Amino acid sequence: MSFSINLPLFEGPFDLLLFFIQRDELDIYDIPIATITNDFLTYLQTLEQMNLEVASEFILVAATLMRIKAKMLLPRPVIDEQGKQVDPREELVRNLLEYKKYKSVLEELTFLQNERLLKEARGNVKEEIKNLAVKSDQEAEMESLDLYKILQVYLKVIKRFEFAQQRPKHTIVMYPYTIDEQKNHILEQIQAQNYLSFIEILEEYPSKMLVIFRFLAILELLQLGLISLQIGIGFNNFWIRKV
Repeated sequence: MSFSINLPLFEGPFDLLLFFIQRDELDIYDIPIATITNDFLTYLQTLEQMNLEVASEFILVAATLMRIKAKMLLPRPVIDEQGKQVDPREELVRNLLEYKKYKSVLEELTFLQNERLLKEARGNVKEEIKNLAVKSDQEAEMESLDLYKILQVYLKVIKRFEFAQQRPKHTIVMYPYTIDEQKNHILEQIQAQNYLSFIEILEEYPSKMLVIFRFLAILELLQLGLISLQIGIGFNNFWIRKV
């Protein structure tokens, strides 16, 4: 039998992001995307190891964080209509602030609801329950039961079962690569050969995910100033040298 566990601290992806920001005392207007992304993916891996179903909104936010990280690593910034550089984190920060505002209101409403539940309802509750029990006589209901009603209930149960079987399932695949490992691998190859062709890096192990990891590793090395690029002859080919 399947069962679900509700973690009160992390009912949604923004709850999880706010937890990381408050835990590490980060500036919400200047979020370190690399740190937040690693913590977020680690939490999703923990849910997978516990055989818990990961909601689609968590996967969407994880993809958004990785997209923002890739944008920040690109050497060519995005410019708006006024000629100002656009921060890829701007939309995420705006959504987090909006969620934080509604969350504070929700906590206040939850407190009012709990306080209201402690109060005694007006009227004689026992007498009302007794009257309802008299009106819904189970024996009388069983007497009017026929094959048509049983068939209708059976069809509803079958439809509910088919809908549950068709519900989409999300699976997170963990690849045996990390950006840090690829950075070290590229630096070792450059150290041995003094320079390296971009095409050679991609053709060494023609795996789509490995190519993505190596491309992100090159972008990080460029941002850290550890390598330089020299345009070569050919389509989208260049040489990588150590600074």
